[in-house]
Order: sequence, then structure tokens, then C-alpha cells
Amino acid sequence: MKMLLIKLAAAMTFGALLFACGGQKSDSAQNTQPPQSMLADEEQGEPAAPMSLKGVGPVQHVELAGIDPAMVEEGKRLFGAKCSACHKIGEEYIGPDLKGITTRRSPEWIMNMMLNPENMVKEDPIAKELVLKFNGTLMVNQGLTKEEARKILEYFRTQE
Repeated sequence: MKMLLIKLAAAMTFGALLFACGGQKSDSAQNTQPPQSMLADEEQGEPAAPMSLKGVGPVQHVELAGIDPAMVEEGKRLFGAKCSACHKIGEEYIGPDLKGITTRRSPEWIMNMMLNPENMVKEDPIAKELVLKFNGTLMVNQGLTKEEARKILEYFRTQE
């Protein structure tokens, strides 16, 4: 009797799974858009020039001087440890190609994206576009300090 109940329960479970998983085919394409709750409504009007945007985060001003070789080396090491799983220099990968990033984005924007990716994708128009371009892939917060982000920025300055 016990065996019969187990077999009956297994058959019913299997039937429920088939019913739940099968069925209608959809003609619509798979939705690869990020959840709307992640993206705040953009303001209407002309978009600002990318180099004029500072992004959202703790960095409001970056003073750039000559290239500091020691910072470049440390930035290269940090990039390899924290960023290279998703970013490459010279090719798109999981995230955008970072070659020449310092010619396309302000230093403040770059550092704020490294330090505050969650709020950047909610509030910054360029970050929102990048999320859409890369199929909803969000940049993971690596827990960098301002000093570490500045060293990675210094490395990026040599990758143009």
C-alpha cells in the first residue's frame, strides 16, 4: 500500500511538472531588458556631452597631472584582479571595451562608475545606456577605495 502511494505521488508530481513546463509557444522574443525598477526615468531634453558628466557618487573633482608610473603599475594589477573578468582593453567582452575610456568619459565619471555602480545605472544616462547595450548586465561593485579607483584610472590613462 505504501509503495502504491509513493508511485501515485511521483506520477502526480511528474504530471504537474509536465503541465507547468509545457504548453503555449510565444511568438515574442525573449525579454532581455533589465527590470524597469532598476532604471529611473530619464529627463527629457538634449543629452549632455559625455565628457561633461561626472556621474553619481563620491568623486566630484579629479586633478590630473603627469602620468605616475607607480600608480599605473598598481592600477594595472588592480585591474587584473578586480576588473578583467568582465572588461578587456581593446575589445568588448561582458562589459564595454575600456581602451581609450579616458577620451570618452570624464575622470570623475570613470571613478564614480567603479565606486558606485548601483546608483550610476539608476541615475546616470550613459550608465543606463551601457546596461541596455550589454543586455542588462550590471557591473558588480568590487568594493574599491577611492585610492584604488584612482590608480585604475591612472592605468586607463595609458591605454589610449
